[in-house]
Amino acid sequence: MEKHLEVPVKEMELKNLESGDYVYLTGVIYTARDAAHKRMFDSLKEGKSIPVDLQDQFVYYLGPTPAREGQVIGSAGPTTSSRMDKYTPLLLGKGLKGMIGKGKRSKEVIQSMVKNGAVYFAAVGGAGALLSKCIKKSEVIAYDDLGTEAIRRLEVENFPVIVVIDSKGHNLYETAVDEFQKNAGKN
Repeated sequence: MEKHLEVPVKEMELKNLESGDYVYLTGVIYTARDAAHKRMFDSLKEGKSIPVDLQDQFVYYLGPTPAREGQVIGSAGPTTSSRMDKYTPLLLGKGLKGMIGKGKRSKEVIQSMVKNGAVYFAAVGGAGALLSKCIKKSEVIAYDDLGTEAIRRLEVENFPVIVVIDSKGHNLYETAVDEFQKNAGKN
């Protein structure tokens, strides 16, 4: 099913999403990859603040290429999400509601998503140039020293994603395989 969401969102809106839904995001999302996640994780563990209030926010696992002249951002394809798994439960506990990336997530992350009412979305890997056209504004807001891994605030319009794991823990990667195997036996 196709849905449109204004981001940031409230948890109640996320409860209506189901794995397999096509969603178009419009509003503000943040970028963070491995190095930014580690820095935020370490700061929180030490009782320090982090540069982004995660409450009801979405994080896109992205390290964009440099923008060409006249562009807002360079290619903006997703990073493999499992690289952030060791940091994710803590960030979900701080209010993070959505993650955008590619690939599978750990059992611990999925359990934390269910506990915290969060959703995991996939963006299409290999389509970074096309995805960048949905990004209307990009600004580095923290950790500039990390280069492409700095935290950015993005303003997006009709940014296409697919719900992979919904807030109830239903996982498209598992159900799609089951469905394929069931249908393969019919031929």
